[in-house]
Amino acid sequence: MKFQVLSLISHAPHPLTGRLPSPADRFDEVIEVGVAAERLGYDAYAVGERHAGAFLSSSPTVVLGAIAARTSRIRLLTGVTVVAILDPVRVAEDYATLDQISRGRVELVVGKGAEAGHFDLFGLDEDRQWDLQREKYELLRRLWTQENVDWEGEFRPPLKNVTTVPRPYDGAPRVWHGSATSLNSPELAAKHGDPLFTANAVQPRAAYASLIAHYRERFEAYGHDPARARVAAGSGGLLIADTAEQAVARYKELYEAKVAQSFRPDLAGKAGYNTPFRTIEDAIADGPQLIGSPQQIIDKILGYHEVYGHDLQSITVDGFGLAPAEQIETLERFAQEIAPVVRRAAPSTLWDAP
Repeated sequence: MKFQVLSLISHAPHPLTGRLPSPADRFDEVIEVGVAAERLGYDAYAVGERHAGAFLSSSPTVVLGAIAARTSRIRLLTGVTVVAILDPVRVAEDYATLDQISRGRVELVVGKGAEAGHFDLFGLDEDRQWDLQREKYELLRRLWTQENVDWEGEFRPPLKNVTTVPRPYDGAPRVWHGSATSLNSPELAAKHGDPLFTANAVQPRAAYASLIAHYRERFEAYGHDPARARVAAGSGGLLIADTAEQAVARYKELYEAKVAQSFRPDLAGKAGYNTPFRTIEDAIADGPQLIGSPQQIIDKILGYHEVYGHDLQSITVDGFGLAPAEQIETLERFAQEIAPVVRRAAPSTLWDAP
């Protein structure tokens, strides 16, 4: 298995102390963690995209560019690029530029986004979100794989004889499709023979398993080799202690305060927004969160792998309010005590040299 570190660049007051770093300090933290992730042997670093709420991730290309300038090996992903609200021409240009700067280390995870409100911000009809997603992704795909493109659609002016510049570094970057609650993204991924990135962050395992099963079934039905169906999975945050008892003692107040802080009453009952795992004990036992001893976390990841068959596991260390030094300490412990065991038990050829 391969491992990725993801930041949504959350910017909310600390759930216990109320401390809120400046935006500049928060960006510094994210960049330093990205540099540390490469040093510690992680395979990828990802930055999300949010345009509303307590986040600073509205311009992931800028942040990833800063990380690219200070790294040389680690792959740079998004989580997700909200292609449904963006101009595909601009997406093609921005990420091809980043791909050139990083010498071919860019991959996109595209989706319609998990933050309610960004469709209104960009003057778009949220009821058309899946139509927007499909049309804009398919145009982006053409812009990266073809030159002199003629195109006409519903949501932007036609294109005539267009070749976006710069071109990607070494062919079109791989594009994953982010999937959290709907069959639309797995269907679009399967249609085009693309990989699937399941959120695996809030809901019970069975909800994500059904999305992945649909993807694999439709991938083969569209005529693609099922052996090429790649899957990645997120997680609801990483907290490591020596034992389960120590994890509860150390993080219970922090975890449950963060859950309370993040609760969206306006979205109560809507899948994918509010976690049902409101106590740390529930999260350890049944949630996607990676909380507990190293062995507990190993067992949970491998348990998900038995169901998902995923190649890439994404982890997040900045979602609960850990200080930057503790974030890096957590990544170091994961890299030393957890990742090697999982890599041996669930090997993957993703990103291996041909």
